[in-house]
Amino acid sequence: MQNITSGFGAFHPLALMLWFVSIFIVSMFSMNPVITLLSFAGAVCLSLARFGLRDFFRHAGFYLIMFLLIALSNPLFSHNGETPLFYLNHQPVTLEAFFYGLETAFMIVAVLYWFKCFNVLMTSEKFIYLFGRVIPRLSLILSMALRLLPAFLRRYRQIARAQKAIGLFSGKGWTDQIKASAMVFGALVSRALENAIDTGASMLARGYGLPGRSHFSIYRFTRRDLFLICADLACSVVVFTGMATGSIRFFFYPSVRCSWNAASYIVFAAFALLSFLPFIIECKEKLTWNYYISKI
Repeated sequence: MQNITSGFGAFHPLALMLWFVSIFIVSMFSMNPVITLLSFAGAVCLSLARFGLRDFFRHAGFYLIMFLLIALSNPLFSHNGETPLFYLNHQPVTLEAFFYGLETAFMIVAVLYWFKCFNVLMTSEKFIYLFGRVIPRLSLILSMALRLLPAFLRRYRQIARAQKAIGLFSGKGWTDQIKASAMVFGALVSRALENAIDTGASMLARGYGLPGRSHFSIYRFTRRDLFLICADLACSVVVFTGMATGSIRFFFYPSVRCSWNAASYIVFAAFALLSFLPFIIECKEKLTWNYYISKI
């Protein structure tokens, strides 16, 4: 995984937050298969660029299982549509319900990939920088909540390795494994509660949230941040206009149909640029880095 201060992660927190808000809104509220597939492809490409192939294949099983469960559950429980494929327990399994299930599955998995990148690129420091003065208490709680699960998993592996080194998981029976896992989980919860108390006491001692408190920041707004914001706003305006005017409207029921025109393809091109812009930035950064390394 690359450093979070390189590539797309090196942009100003404001530019990153605006871009992620735009991609989240469009990905979650546009039930258009072209938009969804572009969002999915952009999220996967950014994940590959940031985390690498090993991490991608290590977690691919989870996303694949979730995708199949969502895609197959909709046609089994929803029987809308006018094109039956076959009958199950005297209920039709329709082509329209199958397509809608695929659309929903791609959308949810794409959003999960985007949130994975968001959790890494928008660190708690960036979150507090953006909202610390406006909503100090809420921003602190949200920043701690966003890093809760990754920190839990990382500390669980640390504690489990330490306990395994002293022979905690030496038992071969499943009851011994459950007891050992319960002990690790108890230590994990205790450590998490202690860290939360320490964080609150530390922020209180530093006067966090008090009026008139000075703020130190390492983030500087540059021209490339302005470029990212302008590109984000331009693409978002085109996409939101297309969504509002219905030029990219897609119907799944009662039959699969669409009414696209020339403006629809402009909207698709704008969203493609919006989705793949982080990946393009990551590739440019990597190529630049390899070029300078070759010159040494």
